[in-house]
Amino acid sequence: MSDTQLTVTLSGGGIDDARAVVRALEGAFGAPDALPADERATVRTATFSSPPAPDAAPGPRGTGERLSAPVTVTVQGTPQAVEAASETLTHAFTARDEGAAAGDQEQERQLLLVP
Repeated sequence: MSDTQLTVTLSGGGIDDARAVVRALEGAFGAPDALPADERATVRTATFSSPPAPDAAPGPRGTGERLSAPVTVTVQGTPQAVEAASETLTHAFTARDEGAAAGDQEQERQLLLVP
């Protein structure tokens, strides 16, 4: 996975929903390499090159921005990054764990975030 610590793939919802999800992750990972920008895309991605901050704790449950529609989020990266991203998103939004897969050195988890 080269230098990337976390890759986030988003489908469903609009561009504002994708940006809200990415902004929620900034507290744990810092700024992404770029915010999702294509308004016509059906799948959007963001990458975070920094590892999760060791002292980053998710805020109180439900403090994330409101979503306009359900968003399926797949996070892929190191086990620590995937765990930090999953925990951050489940605290920021109403989320349902849709499954996980583990490889030798990286993991993947899918979450469904609902308004």
